[in-house]
Amino acid sequence: MQAENVIIIVVGSVGTKPKGGVVLTIRQKIILIIVMISVLFLHTAALGEEYEYEGEDLGYDEVMAKGKVLKIEESTAPNSLEGTGIPLTVQEIEVKVTSGVYKGQALHVENHLMDNPAYDIIVEEGDRVELLLEVKDGNIEAAYITSYDRSVYVYYLAAAFIILLLVVGKMKGLKATVSLAVMIFLILKILIPYMLKGYSPIMLSVVVTVISTVITFLLVGGVTIKSLSAIIGTAGGVLIAAGIAVIVGKLARLTGLGVEEARMLMYIPQGIEFDFQGLLFAGIIIGSLGAVMDVSMSIASSMDEVKHANPDIATNDLIKSGMNVGRDIMGTMSNTLILAYTGASIPLLLLLSAYENTLSSVLNFDFITTEIVRSLAGSIGLIVTIPLTAFITGFLEKLQSGNQ
Repeated sequence: MQAENVIIIVVGSVGTKPKGGVVLTIRQKIILIIVMISVLFLHTAALGEEYEYEGEDLGYDEVMAKGKVLKIEESTAPNSLEGTGIPLTVQEIEVKVTSGVYKGQALHVENHLMDNPAYDIIVEEGDRVELLLEVKDGNIEAAYITSYDRSVYVYYLAAAFIILLLVVGKMKGLKATVSLAVMIFLILKILIPYMLKGYSPIMLSVVVTVISTVITFLLVGGVTIKSLSAIIGTAGGVLIAAGIAVIVGKLARLTGLGVEEARMLMYIPQGIEFDFQGLLFAGIIIGSLGAVMDVSMSIASSMDEVKHANPDIATNDLIKSGMNVGRDIMGTMSNTLILAYTGASIPLLLLLSAYENTLSSVLNFDFITTEIVRSLAGSIGLIVTIPLTAFITGFLEKLQSGNQ
């Protein structure tokens, strides 16, 4: 197997001041440790470039690896795929394996094209691709191109995103990057694995939501009334969205099987009996979290600024200022949720329009109703977050003023 890279982190003893070094506060040490943990997680996730699956019934192992097209030796004239009449072109390709234990080996690959853009992988010299290797007794028996290697562009885009966060946000951007890494960790290492073990998707999504919300707001805002108000407001808004989704989903008899990916889960090799309605509701909880967090923190932060600018402001006036900010946010953020779901469904909307389905019939499709419930439940949760966060912030600010 490929040797894994090792990261060694050395932490000095508490209270020791190194010569010529910098003494960090406890808060800075905590942030530094969180950053290092996040980097370690992202580094570990990036190592997974080779995956091996044992083909017990096939007599060989299937290994996924990355490769680079060295040259296309020839492209045969189109022939008919036997018995189907479908035109067939075969590309004879030389590929170099660029990852895993077979790195550096040159392979001959036949790339079959059927004049169907949905399935054809048309490659050119220099292209980076994903390979499926059939391995027996340590030798590669056959190789196939399964897709383009798009990961490098995703890494570039992610790097640009993080750099912009750090340049524009400085320390706040660093904290936002750490909170994002923590959220990715929670999703990839807790939410998904434990769902595959059969745990309740709703319970898991609530746990992930609570943990990510608390960590994000404490990192960004510190241990303050602003952060506490935003945490409570976010929790309330997400729970309202989830509650509405569950109630309407049960009444409308939504199955959670409206999309192809959900139906494919019925046939995975692990044989897990998923709660598909639960998966649907869990998706709504996770999907609404970002917008609700944005609204609650915006309101709590604006009210905190008003309180600092005018310490003697009445509680009612402070709440009104928070509500005014919330009303300004409400329209755009509700549109954000609905447009996000609409944008992902444009091909579906075109298909329904092309077949001239009536509104009544469209609303009775399981997958259409699911998307409507998803977007409206999230938007309602977002709207409820506004007064909830405003009143909680006003109440906590009043308590703090009374204790001073």
